[in-house]
Amino acid sequence: MKTITIKEPWASLIINGYKKYEFRSWKTSYRGKILIHSSINSDKKALSKFKTLNLNYNPGYIIGEATIKDCYPLTKELNTKLNKENKLIYSNNLSRESYAWELIDVKKYSTPIKAKGTLNLWDYYHPKEIMKLMQDIRYGYLDKNKKIHLEIDNNFPTNYILATPKEVLTNKVGICWDQVELERYLFKGHDIKTYFIVHYTKNKCPTHTFLTYKENNKYYWFEHSWAIYEGIHEYQSIEELLLDVRNKFIKTELNNKYQKSNLKIFPYNKPKTSLTVPEFYTYCEQFKPIILKED
Repeated sequence: MKTITIKEPWASLIINGYKKYEFRSWKTSYRGKILIHSSINSDKKALSKFKTLNLNYNPGYIIGEATIKDCYPLTKELNTKLNKENKLIYSNNLSRESYAWELIDVKKYSTPIKAKGTLNLWDYYHPKEIMKLMQDIRYGYLDKNKKIHLEIDNNFPTNYILATPKEVLTNKVGICWDQVELERYLFKGHDIKTYFIVHYTKNKCPTHTFLTYKENNKYYWFEHSWAIYEGIHEYQSIEELLLDVRNKFIKTELNNKYQKSNLKIFPYNKPKTSLTVPEFYTYCEQFKPIILKED
């Protein structure tokens, strides 16, 4: 769902029914429901101004929802009208904004949702929604000539390039490396980490990439591309999660035949697009490998 991040106390003033408009320097053509996300950064001067309202703030959380009914240029006439309606709310900083977004159907959440905000309107999806969005993605790759391959053939090492999330969505194809980048894009706002597991051998180095997220002090392995383990798996700790993925990788991808010192798990951040196979390995390997207790 479309989401907007707003500083406090303004986010809570909207959710509690005091503020009917959100003011921005930019115009939006979007009409419909949005989630209201309370920014971790606040408007400190305004906080003291509304202290008597006794608002409870939840910075870093989605605290409710509303509907954008319309977007108006902030004219002098509208500015004057709003000030007459509620000078306390609307006299703060209207002069520096250009547009007023009219909000209706406001709903305050009894249980806020922890999320990371960002600029402009952004999309927040529940993990189960993301899994549904991933269902049409086939395992395969898009080569340098934009040709789709639905199996890992002999040309993969030299023809593969890391696809963008848009390319994966458009072509509905991607190996785990590509699918994780699409998942990273869809998981915007969540507390996520991504990992690269690899077993080094002379001839072939099996790998897998996967995404994890944290919610309500529990850890989840989100898996789509590895078909036999497709789903959302819950754990009590990240250590438990990584051990489980590693053991499954050893059993199903290595047939329990592996060199312990050659098996590595690297956490990695968002890579550049269009990386080749060697470049993707090199990128992931720059991060410090995870040392698990069983090691």
